Amino acid sequence: MDSPEVTFTLAYIVFVFCFVFTPNEFQSAGLTVQNIFSAWLGSEDLTFVQYHIKRTSVTLLVHSALPLGYYAGMCVAAPEKYLGSSHNASVAWHSYLALSLALPLLSWLLVLHWSRSGWAKHPIAKKLASHALPRSSWRAVASSINTEFRRIDKFATGASGARVIVTDTWVMKVTTYFLHVAQQQDVHLTVVDSKQHELSPDSNAPVQILTISVASVNPHVHPFDIRLNSTEYGELREKLHAPIRNAANVVIHQTLSDLFLETFKSHVETNQPYLLPSGQELEPCIGCMQVNANTKLVKLCQAEAEGECQQCYCRPMWCLTCMGKWFASRQDQQRPDTWLASSVPCPTCRAKFCILDVCVVR
Repeated sequence: MDSPEVTFTLAYIVFVFCFVFTPNEFQSAGLTVQNIFSAWLGSEDLTFVQYHIKRTSVTLLVHSALPLGYYAGMCVAAPEKYLGSSHNASVAWHSYLALSLALPLLSWLLVLHWSRSGWAKHPIAKKLASHALPRSSWRAVASSINTEFRRIDKFATGASGARVIVTDTWVMKVTTYFLHVAQQQDVHLTVVDSKQHELSPDSNAPVQILTISVASVNPHVHPFDIRLNSTEYGELREKLHAPIRNAANVVIHQTLSDLFLETFKSHVETNQPYLLPSGQELEPCIGCMQVNANTKLVKLCQAEAEGECQQCYCRPMWCLTCMGKWFASRQDQQRPDTWLASSVPCPTCRAKFCILDVCVVR
């Protein structure tokens, strides 16, 4: 059996990870810095920039105190270590205590420095100052951002630790400790990467995540990356004044059917192939007439007399792309989480099949 010391350590590591990265469960329970200090932070909708200046500051303070929280918990979980006594604790624990006390102290001093002159020393305020006109200040830039953020036509997406916000003038990314800001007229946006996930944790549906680099001609604005679902790509482009370059030659799937088609193909490629009998030739796909048919429906998911699926006796008549489109078109569009496990009728003979029964012709 694990000792109380090990149990507490593992539990505290999980708590810290969830508190810092705030999964949906912690957000629903209100265990976030934003919720705990909401009264002091004020309203994000009314004063967006000031809200995030305060939020990043208090986040730094709270996170810097987490090591000290572990020490305090160990005093209770492992009393035999005498951590509450300065004489009996080991040198290693003395060093840990000194470090865990120094972190919040240094953080307090740093935040006090940031708060001077009405938060003008804060890194976010300094970055905004680089966008200010001559004889103007960061507050004028903040006022512009606050006004545009209140408009309902802004583009906003992403989790709390990596939100992307695009207004008429600004491209912004909200992170745990910072707020990246760039003017639309100064930026060049480039799709640099794409990752395909068969299941999204939020919707149990296929998802393609795009990574877009935001580079500004303003030398004071460092490049930053934004990540978003490919289905939101069209909405993002409508809000931007400049085009988005596709340097990685990524095929962007802007609809759920496009995303599912890629997942469908990857699953079928792992199925047992169908060996074309000698002397039989493949004909053009009757769906697109652009390529030869290259799929055959063979009941492989269960035994012959079991389950809902049936044996199909049609010759290869469809290409993999058209078969995937047919499969997607027969699904409940409101329940994408059921698509992979469902069965549909053969487009030719109506025999039922599932994704495990689709074989690539070899």
